[in-house]
Amino acid sequence: MPPLELAETGAVRALAPHEFERIRDLAYRTFGLDLKPGKEELVNARLGRLLRQSGFRSVEEYCNYVGSDRTGQALAGLVDALATNHTAFLREPDHFEFLRAELAGAFAKREVVEVWTAACATGEEAWTLAIVLNEAIGAGKVRITASDISRKALAYAESAVYSLERCRTLPPAWLGRYFLAEGNPPAGYRVRDDLRAQVTFRRINLIQPIARRRQFPAIFCRNVMIYFDREVQARVVGQLAECLEPGGYLFVGHAESLARISHGLEYVRPAVYRKPEKRGGGWNR
Repeated sequence: MPPLELAETGAVRALAPHEFERIRDLAYRTFGLDLKPGKEELVNARLGRLLRQSGFRSVEEYCNYVGSDRTGQALAGLVDALATNHTAFLREPDHFEFLRAELAGAFAKREVVEVWTAACATGEEAWTLAIVLNEAIGAGKVRITASDISRKALAYAESAVYSLERCRTLPPAWLGRYFLAEGNPPAGYRVRDDLRAQVTFRRINLIQPIARRRQFPAIFCRNVMIYFDREVQARVVGQLAECLEPGGYLFVGHAESLARISHGLEYVRPAVYRKPEKRGGGWNR
């Protein structure tokens, strides 16, 4: 079968099985994405757009380019094409209620509270966390580290501008206090500069060793584990656990469970886990 080629119309034929396997292997080795059989149509659509935009005439040519590129830009483009960056403001709201009801009291005793959102996508989760903590403990104490593997998603998050549709779940009081209207009538909303100053964005590949490792009282890593197999899940959760303070909390997506991997964290409630405290600890009591 000939390589995936661009027809004069710009249409791209379906991936051959060996082409899908090559992309699957590349995605798994470089950023842990487990593209199971059945995802061929999705990969074909997303990769076809990338090949058309970049001028490649075959998957083989493209994969060879990604493998030989030492700048990392080609791999970043593949990540952007295949990553699913779906998120929303106040997504899975009971996590934020738990943060407010169970942890804010202990957080308020600290001079600074820094929380890590480890798969922030286009940023809505980071801004939600910042607002919830601002409301609960005061703006002067809040710092959010927000990371993702996709440069495209991070650029969107850093722009901090969201359409009316994306903002429809926001409480009116939040819109008035933490956002500025874009246009009149508004076509969307932009996060205010004082809130933006509390959030730092970084590109982090969670399956690679994390440089400048620090410890946080809470880490949100939601709805990303579902894209990993068990081996990668265990590796990622192990790294995240090392980045938690003793007694700190890991929040995962409600569609995710850590029950089938070894991790050493304590189950608290659905999609919430806690790192055991050292003897004599108890920062959140």
